[in-house]
Amino acid sequence: MPRPKEVLFLCFDGMGLLDLSGPLSVFWAAGAYTKNASAPGYNTHLGSVAGGEITTAEGVVLQTMAAVEFAEKEIDTVIVPGAMDVTTMITNVRLTEWLRYFAPRARRVASVCSGAFVLAEAGLLEGRRAVTHWAMCEELSERHKNISVQPDSIFVHDGKIWTSAGVSAGIDLALALVDNDYGRDAAIDIARQLVVYIRRPGGQSQFSGILNAQTAQSTTFDKLHVWLQGNLAKPGLNVEMLASQAGMSPRNFARVYKATTKRTPAKAIEMFRLEASRRLLEETSDPIDKIARSSGFTDEEQMRVVFHRHLAVSPRDYRSRFGANPHTAATLL
Repeated sequence: MPRPKEVLFLCFDGMGLLDLSGPLSVFWAAGAYTKNASAPGYNTHLGSVAGGEITTAEGVVLQTMAAVEFAEKEIDTVIVPGAMDVTTMITNVRLTEWLRYFAPRARRVASVCSGAFVLAEAGLLEGRRAVTHWAMCEELSERHKNISVQPDSIFVHDGKIWTSAGVSAGIDLALALVDNDYGRDAAIDIARQLVVYIRRPGGQSQFSGILNAQTAQSTTFDKLHVWLQGNLAKPGLNVEMLASQAGMSPRNFARVYKATTKRTPAKAIEMFRLEASRRLLEETSDPIDKIARSSGFTDEEQMRVVFHRHLAVSPRDYRSRFGANPHTAATLL
C-alpha cells in the first residue's frame, strides 16, 4: 500500500489560526475516508524555521518542529498560512529562504490568504495566476507585476502552485486538494463531516459588493443600504430617489456618497443588483428573466452585460457552475 502523503504547514509568529486550522481539519477528516477506502491518506506536520513554540495572531501557542527535521523527508504538499501583518511576514528572510528550499522538493505548494505574499517573495508566483484576500489583491499586484492576480476567485490552481482567498477559503482549497488526490466523492464525504459546502469551485467570486458597502467608513449609509436591498426593483430607482431616502439633496448626496464609499450611487445600485441576482441564481430555480426583473434589471440582456463586465461570465453559465441543483443537498450533512 502507498505511504501517506506528507503535508507540511509552514508556521510563523503572527500567522492566522484559521488559516492553519481550517485546512488542517480537512486533512484530519480525510483520514476516516481514506482509511475506509484503503487509501494512503495524509500525515500532517507543523514546521517552522527554528522549531519550538510559535504564537498565532489570536494568541494561541503552537508547538512546531524545526525545518531541519524535514530535510530528509519526502514532502508531498507545503502549505503557507497568511497573516494580517504582511510586511513582517514578507521581510522574514529566513521564512522565504525556507520555502524556497522546500518548494522544489514538494509535489505542490499552496498558500492560504496572504500567504501568497510569501510565495511571491520566494519567486514561486512569477508568471503565474494567483489570488489572495480580496482586500490585498491590489497590493499583491502592485508589488509583483509579473503575477496575474485573480481577485474574483476562491482559489487558483496553476501548475504545482495553489493559492486561495481570504481565511475560510483555505477550507475550499484543502477540499480541492483532496479532490485532486482522491476524487470528488472523498471531498464530498469530508465536507459532510465538517458541515461545509463543497460546491464552491475556484472560479466563484470571493467578493461581496454588499459587504464592501458596509465598511466602517460607510456607516453613514447603512440604513440606506438596507433599504436599497429591499427596493432594487422599485420603478425609477435612481440617484434622486436614494438622495431623498437619505434626506439629502441629490448633488450633496452624490458627492458625499462617492467620497465615503469610493463608488458612485449609480455604480452602487448596479453592484447591489448584481449581488442580488447572483444569490438568486445560486439558491433558486427561478427563470433568469424573472431573476433579472426582481433584481431591478431592465431585462435579461442588461443583467448579462453586467455579469460579463464584473464576473466575465453569463448568468446562465454562472448558474450552471454555482447554482442550486438536485445534488446540492448531498453536499451538506
